[in-house]
Amino acid sequence: MEKTLYTGDRLIVNRLPVTWAQLQNKTYQPERGQIIVFKNPLFSNGIGDEYIVKRVIAFPGERVVLKDGVYTIYNNTNPNGFNPDDSNNGETGSPTSGEYDKMVPNGELFVSGDHREGSYSRDSRNGLGTIPFYDVIGPVSLRIFPFNKIRSF
Repeated sequence: MEKTLYTGDRLIVNRLPVTWAQLQNKTYQPERGQIIVFKNPLFSNGIGDEYIVKRVIAFPGERVVLKDGVYTIYNNTNPNGFNPDDSNNGETGSPTSGEYDKMVPNGELFVSGDHREGSYSRDSRNGLGTIPFYDVIGPVSLRIFPFNKIRSF
Protein backbone atom coordinates (compact mmCIF):
# COMPACT_ATOMS: atom_id res chain seq x y z
CA MET A 1 0.00 0.00 0.00
CA GLU A 2 3.04 2.26 -0.22
CA LYS A 3 2.41 5.80 -1.34
CA THR A 4 -0.75 5.67 0.80
CA LEU A 5 0.20 3.52 3.81
CA TYR A 6 3.52 2.13 5.02
CA THR A 7 4.66 -0.75 7.20
CA GLY A 8 4.53 0.42 10.81
CA ASP A 9 1.63 2.84 10.31
CA ARG A 10 -0.97 2.56 13.06
CA LEU A 11 -4.56 2.60 11.86
CA ILE A 12 -8.04 2.86 13.30
CA VAL A 13 -10.44 0.50 11.55
CA ASN A 14 -14.14 1.31 11.61
CA ARG A 15 -15.89 -1.96 12.48
CA LEU A 16 -19.30 -0.34 12.84
CA PRO A 17 -20.42 -0.71 9.18
CA VAL A 18 -19.73 -4.46 9.26
CA THR A 19 -21.41 -4.89 12.65
CA TRP A 20 -24.44 -2.82 11.56
CA ALA A 21 -24.84 -4.88 8.39
CA GLN A 22 -24.66 -8.12 10.41
CA LEU A 23 -27.30 -6.86 12.85
CA GLN A 24 -29.58 -6.24 9.86
CA ASN A 25 -28.80 -9.70 8.51
CA LYS A 26 -27.10 -8.14 5.47
CA THR A 27 -23.65 -8.40 3.93
CA TYR A 28 -21.39 -5.39 4.32
CA GLN A 29 -20.15 -4.14 0.96
CA PRO A 30 -17.39 -1.51 1.00
CA GLU A 31 -17.14 1.20 -1.64
CA ARG A 32 -14.90 0.92 -4.69
CA GLY A 33 -11.54 2.54 -3.97
CA GLN A 34 -12.00 2.23 -0.21
CA ILE A 35 -9.10 0.88 1.84
CA ILE A 36 -10.22 -2.09 3.93
CA VAL A 37 -8.77 -4.50 6.47
CA PHE A 38 -9.57 -8.20 6.07
CA LYS A 39 -8.47 -11.56 7.44
CA ASN A 40 -5.58 -13.04 5.48
CA PRO A 41 -6.94 -16.14 3.69
CA LEU A 42 -3.43 -17.63 3.74
CA PHE A 43 -2.77 -16.99 7.44
CA SER A 44 -1.35 -19.83 9.47
CA ASN A 45 -0.33 -19.50 13.12
CA GLY A 46 3.08 -17.86 13.22
CA ILE A 47 3.34 -17.51 9.43
CA GLY A 48 2.38 -14.25 7.76
CA ASP A 49 0.12 -11.45 8.90
CA GLU A 50 -3.32 -12.27 10.25
CA TYR A 51 -4.84 -9.11 8.79
CA ILE A 52 -4.12 -7.35 5.50
CA VAL A 53 -4.85 -3.84 4.23
CA LYS A 54 -5.74 -3.36 0.54
CA ARG A 55 -7.86 -1.20 -1.75
CA VAL A 56 -11.20 -2.45 -3.15
CA ILE A 57 -10.99 -2.67 -6.95
CA ALA A 58 -13.95 -4.79 -8.10
CA PHE A 59 -17.17 -6.46 -6.95
CA PRO A 60 -18.98 -9.75 -7.68
CA GLY A 61 -19.91 -10.23 -11.32
CA GLU A 62 -17.39 -7.70 -12.60
CA ARG A 63 -14.63 -8.65 -15.01
CA VAL A 64 -11.14 -7.49 -14.01
CA VAL A 65 -8.57 -7.09 -16.77
CA LEU A 66 -4.96 -6.12 -16.17
CA LYS A 67 -3.11 -5.19 -19.34
CA ASP A 68 -0.21 -2.84 -20.02
CA GLY A 69 0.04 -2.02 -16.32
CA VAL A 70 -3.54 -0.75 -15.97
CA TYR A 71 -6.65 -2.30 -14.43
CA THR A 72 -9.89 -2.10 -16.40
CA ILE A 73 -13.21 -3.13 -14.86
CA TYR A 74 -16.12 -4.26 -17.01
CA ASN A 75 -19.67 -4.44 -15.64
CA ASN A 76 -23.28 -3.86 -16.75
CA THR A 77 -23.03 -0.13 -16.10
CA ASN A 78 -19.71 0.22 -17.95
CA PRO A 79 -19.64 -2.37 -20.76
CA ASN A 80 -16.67 -0.56 -22.35
CA GLY A 81 -14.76 -0.68 -19.08
CA PHE A 82 -13.23 1.91 -16.76
CA ASN A 83 -10.07 2.37 -14.71
CA PRO A 84 -10.90 2.00 -10.99
CA ASP A 85 -7.89 4.13 -10.05
CA ASP A 86 -9.54 7.19 -11.60
CA SER A 87 -11.94 7.37 -8.64
CA ASN A 88 -9.42 7.14 -5.78
CA ASN A 89 -9.07 10.87 -5.01
CA GLY A 90 -5.68 11.06 -6.68
CA GLU A 91 -4.31 8.01 -4.87
CA THR A 92 -3.54 5.79 -7.81
CA GLY A 93 -1.71 2.53 -7.69
CA SER A 94 1.62 2.26 -9.44
CA PRO A 95 1.66 0.55 -12.84
CA THR A 96 2.16 -3.18 -12.73
CA SER A 97 3.33 -5.90 -15.02
CA GLY A 98 1.69 -9.13 -16.05
CA GLU A 99 -1.75 -9.88 -17.34
CA TYR A 100 -4.95 -10.87 -15.59
CA ASP A 101 -8.47 -11.47 -16.88
CA LYS A 102 -11.10 -12.98 -14.56
CA MET A 103 -14.60 -12.50 -13.23
CA VAL A 104 -15.05 -11.77 -9.53
CA PRO A 105 -17.11 -14.62 -7.99
CA ASN A 106 -20.34 -14.01 -6.05
CA GLY A 107 -19.78 -13.02 -2.43
CA GLU A 108 -16.19 -11.90 -3.01
CA LEU A 109 -14.10 -8.78 -3.66
CA PHE A 110 -11.06 -8.12 -5.84
CA VAL A 111 -8.48 -6.14 -3.86
CA SER A 112 -5.11 -4.65 -4.74
CA GLY A 113 -2.32 -2.81 -3.01
CA ASP A 114 -1.18 0.59 -4.21
CA HIS A 115 2.42 -0.56 -4.69
CA ARG A 116 1.85 -2.87 -7.63
CA GLU A 117 5.21 -2.98 -9.35
CA GLY A 118 6.21 -6.54 -10.15
CA SER A 119 4.97 -8.90 -7.47
CA TYR A 120 5.72 -6.56 -4.56
CA SER A 121 2.07 -6.37 -3.50
CA ARG A 122 0.43 -9.72 -2.83
CA ASP A 123 -3.18 -9.16 -3.77
CA SER A 124 -6.08 -10.70 -5.70
CA ARG A 125 -4.10 -10.89 -8.95
CA ASN A 126 -1.08 -12.76 -7.61
CA GLY A 127 -1.54 -15.09 -4.70
CA LEU A 128 -4.31 -13.93 -2.37
CA GLY A 129 -7.20 -14.54 -4.70
CA THR A 130 -10.51 -12.80 -4.25
CA ILE A 131 -11.62 -12.02 -0.69
CA PRO A 132 -14.94 -13.28 0.73
CA PHE A 133 -17.17 -10.54 2.16
CA TYR A 134 -17.26 -12.39 5.50
CA ASP A 135 -13.49 -11.86 5.91
CA VAL A 136 -13.79 -8.05 5.78
CA ILE A 137 -13.13 -6.47 9.18
CA GLY A 138 -13.95 -2.91 8.10
CA PRO A 139 -12.75 0.19 6.29
CA VAL A 140 -9.68 2.10 7.45
CA SER A 141 -10.84 5.37 9.04
CA LEU A 142 -7.72 7.03 10.34
CA ARG A 143 -3.94 6.76 10.42
CA ILE A 144 -2.85 7.82 13.91
CA PHE A 145 0.90 7.12 13.63
CA PRO A 146 3.34 8.42 12.59
CA PHE A 147 2.09 11.63 14.17
CA ASN A 148 3.32 13.83 11.31
CA LYS A 149 1.17 11.81 8.86
CA ILE A 150 -2.15 11.63 10.73
CA ARG A 151 -5.04 11.59 8.25
CA SER A 152 -8.50 10.21 7.64
CA PHE A 153 -9.55 7.96 4.77
